[in-house]
Amino acid sequence: MRDYRYKGLNRNMTKPDFIIIGAMKSATSTLHEQLSLQDGIFMTTPKEPNYFSDDEVYAKGDGWYEALFFCAKVGDLCGESSTHYTKLPDYPLTLSRMSGKLKSPKLVYVMRHPVDRLVSHYIHQWSRQVITCDINQAINDYDELIDYGCYAKQIKPYIAEYGIENILFIFMEAIKERPQEQLNKVASFIGYRGQVLWQETLPQQNVSSERIRTFPGYKLLIDNTFMARLRRNFIPRFVRGAIKGKLMKKNRPEITAVNKERLENRFDLDLMELAEILGCENLTCDNYKSVVLGYR
Repeated sequence: MRDYRYKGLNRNMTKPDFIIIGAMKSATSTLHEQLSLQDGIFMTTPKEPNYFSDDEVYAKGDGWYEALFFCAKVGDLCGESSTHYTKLPDYPLTLSRMSGKLKSPKLVYVMRHPVDRLVSHYIHQWSRQVITCDINQAINDYDELIDYGCYAKQIKPYIAEYGIENILFIFMEAIKERPQEQLNKVASFIGYRGQVLWQETLPQQNVSSERIRTFPGYKLLIDNTFMARLRRNFIPRFVRGAIKGKLMKKNRPEITAVNKERLENRFDLDLMELAEILGCENLTCDNYKSVVLGYR
């Protein structure tokens, strides 16, 4: 039987219990899917409602957002994962909207090496034809590539609003190396009382390097269940593979040495602030992986 306790407008929401506010292209989709497979944890569909951030979504009203959790069983821990919530300055009203509705959510902030994240972000936007220029030009033309990877800048407003005790810091590199440990860490933080199990057979979600670039007619020809069935039945695999290869970015974009140094200098300033938040002695682009893999 469905639990409709959450229904109602113009009041403090009781759901969700937690939100993954991870940086774009930092394994938030993978973590969302892994949590959704655990008994007693309910994750929204769509994965990224972006309710508090996107004006057109927020205009749908509280009832729309709360309806995302109507299928949760009584006692389920409910969560959603919206990377738009940490995309300052592009969504400036996110936190004020959230704090007006959710008084004490648990927040999971997932990060990855900021330069690696930037490259994956670029590929993602290139595949959608949002960005069409070379990555080195894009670094100068699209502020979002750098802004979304300035983690201290993005998370400090949440710390001020909800307190650092209500924020869990997770790193994509640690998820890749010790997935079960990191899933346990998230489960403990959100108050899950059972045992969680990382599903090794679940493929990695939303991988930038596997993205196909969109084109006119993409939704009809590619992003279409019926057409996908026709392709599998009537077009040889090697032909499908050749076509797919032409629509994918074959080589990982290369950042020039000059731009890489500039990026690292910029990110190092933010990482210095992040180190203070995390209680680390030092955190830079150079030592990032060793530090985050040792973070507990």
